[in-house]
Amino acid sequence: MPQTTQTLPMLSAPLRPGSRHGRITAVSMMKDEGPYVLEWVAHHLAVGFTDLVVYTNDCTDGTDDMLIRLEELGLAHHRRNRIARGIKPQPSAIRHAQTDPLVQRSDWVLVFDADEFLCIRHGDGTLDGLIDGILAADASGMVITWRIFGSGGVRDWSRDFVTEQYLMAAPPMWNKGWGVKTLFRFEPENWKLGIHRPKMKNRVLDTDYPHSITWLNGSGRRMEDYFKFRGWRSIVRTVGYDWAQMNHYAVKSMDSYAIRKARGNVNDKADKYNAAYWALQDRNEVRDDTMLRYSARRREIFQAMLSDPVLNRLHHAALDRAEGLLAAFKASGDYAGFVESLAAASRIPITRVEARPPKPRDAQAIAARMKDVEKRAALRRTEAKEDPAGPGLPPVDIYVRGPVDMAEAPALEWHANHTVELPADPRLFTPPALLQICAGKFERNLARNLPQMLPANGRFLDVGAGSGFLGTHLSRVRPDAHVTLQENDPGRRMFIARLWARNGVVAGPRLDLTPEDLTDPAMLKARLRAMPPDILVLGAPEVTRDAIGRVVGALDRRPACLLVTGRLLAEIHPDLGGWQDTLAAHGYAPRAGLDPLAAAGFSLSGTG
Repeated sequence: MPQTTQTLPMLSAPLRPGSRHGRITAVSMMKDEGPYVLEWVAHHLAVGFTDLVVYTNDCTDGTDDMLIRLEELGLAHHRRNRIARGIKPQPSAIRHAQTDPLVQRSDWVLVFDADEFLCIRHGDGTLDGLIDGILAADASGMVITWRIFGSGGVRDWSRDFVTEQYLMAAPPMWNKGWGVKTLFRFEPENWKLGIHRPKMKNRVLDTDYPHSITWLNGSGRRMEDYFKFRGWRSIVRTVGYDWAQMNHYAVKSMDSYAIRKARGNVNDKADKYNAAYWALQDRNEVRDDTMLRYSARRREIFQAMLSDPVLNRLHHAALDRAEGLLAAFKASGDYAGFVESLAAASRIPITRVEARPPKPRDAQAIAARMKDVEKRAALRRTEAKEDPAGPGLPPVDIYVRGPVDMAEAPALEWHANHTVELPADPRLFTPPALLQICAGKFERNLARNLPQMLPANGRFLDVGAGSGFLGTHLSRVRPDAHVTLQENDPGRRMFIARLWARNGVVAGPRLDLTPEDLTDPAMLKARLRAMPPDILVLGAPEVTRDAIGRVVGALDRRPACLLVTGRLLAEIHPDLGGWQDTLAAHGYAPRAGLDPLAAAGFSLSGTG
């Protein structure tokens, strides 16, 4: 491939990066993406791809010509997508890529689309740093989950960067936006490329090769083994964004969406860009501006590319064409109705949005086929691990992990849960919890049991209260109780304040949200000595069993009941036996009668 020509200026670093990990290749497909091609290329060069291989079909806006020029400049590789009869463009491109000599020589490959931009939080934000982390974990790939970015309320067309215009996104735990793309070490003799993840070739399924493969999720945690063989989406147990995410800008502004509707899509899906698809993709519940970390380098590369007269002309011609399509649509008389339909779709609460597959699927046939693949691969795992409903599985998180963003207040539906109205807010609650809230059954087991467990005029302390639901409910059904909630995260504290306002709850002598950091062992010990609670609930993931052992061991009066719930329960479940041993040394025994998926309960000997 030719090197960058002298028509481009010297920059702080070469336009096309090298890598200590060899050839890192992006494979993509495009049709009439002219307004966005240079930003997409600039961004992914900034991220650290050494090679960008792009297949085009049926372009009318110069997308193919721009990529041809980029190839001449040594910045990308253009391929014509020759489509066989009856095959859609995207699968066709992937088949071509499988046998492409450049792709076959690649050390790492990631297949993704033109409206998807890789965003790396790990390390310095580059692929070299990310792959360092993958290899340090003794893995050979990462399953990177989509993060859906909406319009952010933008209606008008703009030539500004997509990655800098749209900074409002779906909540991390919104499972309808959990499609994935897979960065993996490519061995063409063993793998077939795929849209979401590669597939092992039949020749290796009956060998030990499948057991040598380890992939991480987007938070750097080991993926479950099943994903090596089936699936294209993350699930609650596997989703993660701490290291990397795939930003998916499927709609952009209303005007951009109108242009996209006019020009079609890479897979020729009929009426894809309608109001229902907008409702699904126009998610703006939380702000995520991680992409801004690349702004300087991305713009430096972009401006360098525009200094080439050919690229400059082609880029601005594509913009002019897009704006011409928009002007024609606005003049047609259909524009006002189209925009109103999108505005109405944007008002649909996130819990009411539906995601329908493009065609009906035979779930039993798919399951049977995948089970056969797994059987041939001789996965060494127990039936309990295969069955999500089986015994022994850890509790599913009910709260989103990490800090939550409550700065914006989207339209939410509120549901009566016992004595408290709760919002179905995916910024705070996971999908399983949202289902419970909508059914009026959130934390039902504890909500029913706690009022009976607390003695008359008893004290209740919840460290890491999450949503504050349990303490709020308890204060309403037991007005004699003294209820104290504690939560370090500012977003969750803001949520609790809104919850109390909605439900007419007022803080006072018998109900408060303490500002103390009770996850600090010294502060917790001081609090337990000054105001000993009858029930101590631990939900903060920062709490450790060693610290709790030291704290309760130093008390003259210990809580009669200790409950581990919420985020902490999900965190410590693998070590639950260790917690039992530590607490047993201080007189606690496991308490019966509580749902083990909701709480691990311990009672002080002799207190029932």
